[in-house]
Amino acid sequence: MLFTLEPSSGAPRTIDFTLETLIVAGWTGRDRAAMEAHIEELEALGIKRPKSLPVYYRCSNTCVTQRRAIQVPGAESSGEVEFLFYRGLADGSDGMDGELWVGVGSDHTERAVEALGVTISKQMCDKPVSPMLWRFADIENHWDQLVLRSHAVIDGERVLYQEGAVTAMIHPMELIAGYDRDFCGGANGGGLPEQSAMFGGTFAAIGGIRPADRFEMELEDPVLGRSLKHAYDIEVLPVEG
Repeated sequence: MLFTLEPSSGAPRTIDFTLETLIVAGWTGRDRAAMEAHIEELEALGIKRPKSLPVYYRCSNTCVTQRRAIQVPGAESSGEVEFLFYRGLADGSDGMDGELWVGVGSDHTERAVEALGVTISKQMCDKPVSPMLWRFADIENHWDQLVLRSHAVIDGERVLYQEGAVTAMIHPMELIAGYDRDFCGGANGGGLPEQSAMFGGTFAAIGGIRPADRFEMELEDPVLGRSLKHAYDIEVLPVEG
């Protein structure tokens, strides 16, 4: 998969990144009381309580796509904007220099089967991601000033779907360290495994979760005056049984 690496200074470069492991972190909010209240709401609807906070779902690495359109089974899926982190080979032979790189993506999820199994619902849909990445070291000192935003085209109208500061979610270093501790036995020194990517979670949709014909996402850095953006159309496939 080709990515353009854009440092805060110097020329961008294109690399061919091989993704081996995809992690989709959920229930990553910093406000635990608010999360607990939402968990109880979902339990009343028949959706099981997550086994941990946060929870780390594994999805196939083939779910990640840079295509401008995806196909979904039925009309009950929806997108959600998230930051995500990538780590390449530690020896830098893939051009990523073993560093952390940041992108923006959509954890598109099939809502109709979410009550049956969250992991299954996430696996059913492609995960569109931006083709451009930023070096985390360039934004680490002002990370809390970054903003996530999404728009959706619903019934022909473009609406603001989500917007908020990344501070709504657990700091990414804490999130990544938790995965390394609980699932890798600390083998990565608190970092991501090589050739992996991790989605960082999201916040509530304005007006509630609902399907759309098009989804647009953005990670804005107001300090350096730049944004990572990506958009995709959603084609609904018929359900015949």
